[in-house]
Amino acid sequence: PSETVLAQSWNCDLLEEIGRAIGAEMLEIGVSVWLAPGMNIHRNPLCGRNFEYYSEDPLLSGLCAAADVRGVQRHPGIGTSIKHYFANNQEDNRMGVDSRVSERALREIYLRGFEIAVKESRPMSIMTSYNLINGVQASENKDLLTGILRGEWDFKGMVTTDWWTHGEHYRETKAGNDIKMANGYEERVQEAFEKGYITRDEIALCAKRILTMILRMD
Repeated sequence: PSETVLAQSWNCDLLEEIGRAIGAEMLEIGVSVWLAPGMNIHRNPLCGRNFEYYSEDPLLSGLCAAADVRGVQRHPGIGTSIKHYFANNQEDNRMGVDSRVSERALREIYLRGFEIAVKESRPMSIMTSYNLINGVQASENKDLLTGILRGEWDFKGMVTTDWWTHGEHYRETKAGNDIKMANGYEERVQEAFEKGYITRDEIALCAKRILTMILRMD
């Protein structure tokens, strides 16, 4: 069933059991990280991926995602990557749209579900979104990735971009985005390092979080 249908059950025990079933399938076919659950907010019924998200309500979304993640991660050595962090609420121009969000709406609506899922279920990974947030690429936003996610919520896992994001790799690394999916452009990171735009310690910290996640996998 789609996440929207699952959320309408209001049954977190059921969602956790479904997560356990998904985890069993992951082990059977050799998948280590499930790129889910998606938990963006339903802002408009025309959003093309609403079926992947739970609800317009951040509390319900967070509790459902936490249950899903707990179920999957009851199996040792596998994990989840909750997504898309955050304010990814439309598919049209999703790589270019700038989501302008007040601090209050940011905290009470668009971050709240992610906060609940991180604190209650400790997902192995988080995937950042394509969009800009108040003029800054989500994948390059140090306030969101290092300040809020790791600082305020004490997230210990790994952060990955979505595929072919428009963010610049070295700025994503500095912000706390550990993996660049699909188009790493490692030569740009090397150039940025040589010019002093990024430090060895910043690169090493991302590498450490990636290796830590790998060591958690069986």
